[in-house]
Amino acid sequence: MTTPTSLAPLFSPLQLGPLTLKNRVGVSATTRNRSVPTSIPNAINVDYYRQRAAGAAGLIVTEGVLVEQQGTEWEHAPGIWSQNHVEGWRKVTEAVHAEGGLIFAQLWHLGRLSHPDASEQIKAGKPVYGPSAISARGGKFRLVEGEPGYVTPTAIEDPSTLLPIWKQAAINAKEAGFDGVEVHGANGYLIHQFLDSSSNQRTDQWGGSIQNRSRLGLEVLKTIVDVWGPDRVGIKLSPTGGYNDMGMPLEETLETFSYFITEADKLKLAYIVLARYGEAIDPVFDGKRRGTPHDVIGSYTPLIKHSLKFGNTGYTGEEAAQAVARGELDAVFFGMQWISNPDLAKRFELGKEVNMNVDYTSLYGTGDDLEVLKKGYTDYPVAA
Repeated sequence: MTTPTSLAPLFSPLQLGPLTLKNRVGVSATTRNRSVPTSIPNAINVDYYRQRAAGAAGLIVTEGVLVEQQGTEWEHAPGIWSQNHVEGWRKVTEAVHAEGGLIFAQLWHLGRLSHPDASEQIKAGKPVYGPSAISARGGKFRLVEGEPGYVTPTAIEDPSTLLPIWKQAAINAKEAGFDGVEVHGANGYLIHQFLDSSSNQRTDQWGGSIQNRSRLGLEVLKTIVDVWGPDRVGIKLSPTGGYNDMGMPLEETLETFSYFITEADKLKLAYIVLARYGEAIDPVFDGKRRGTPHDVIGSYTPLIKHSLKFGNTGYTGEEAAQAVARGELDAVFFGMQWISNPDLAKRFELGKEVNMNVDYTSLYGTGDDLEVLKKGYTDYPVAA
């Protein structure tokens, strides 16, 4: 069986720094909530990533991996701040490599999107902090009594004190055997919070101007590049905002992200992945959508000169192949399709039907029974 002509552009190899991707069909970071009973990867996490490597993914990016202990909305989100995490993730990377796959860790810091009464935040002994004392609207901490929403964070006094946390996470990811790392600069988390003027209203060198709001994200990238080299470091950005109460007026959005992307690209990163607008993750506040929809790919990819250009959010296989064929993108990350198709790249390559029936009731898992948590996680079938 031959690859459908419409999808053929996705199946030429791609050089990613020193790495050769077998194809241009990437696995996007998708939170799955299965690192139980702690935040350390377990046997079913290993199987989940192994399946997708066996399914011929060009590059796998893990779910968000916490760089420090925080009280998340996701009760069993994995971390990478300790040696136990390193050992757990090493089992994942070894399984992926045994299948001929490549895997990056997505390094994640929640910033203001934590809760002080969540058990992990209590164990950390730190307040919930962000760029400014401004709460995000929304949130639902199901693991905390009363299922509260987001709280007003403590404005961190000196953001440069965060850099050693990111550096240690990068060092740990290398020790765990990852092939590289992706900085989570999207979806309203810490890097995005500093970029956006609605969440960052500082008046020091870390806020105010676009250059100052970009400072933390760029310093984090430089810190991680010092550990990995630029050609094994990527960053994910979601300029349209929306999710987690983010978003600026259109002109300010374009100016902010154009500056940040231009400066990040000067580091000659492995790639910059741009998430397009998705209405499904754009909440409604006061009767209107929070985000700032615009043409993300058309607006920002022309600014990327030294890094590979990856797209994300809502792509079909055919649309992704067209974007690659036009030279608009070098590769595309898929999220939900990889959840219900552990062999998505093989299905694309062989012209097999894609299973679009995601079991949303088990998407994030519940409880800490590994057998129960396999449902909607590692039990999706591969194509005949």
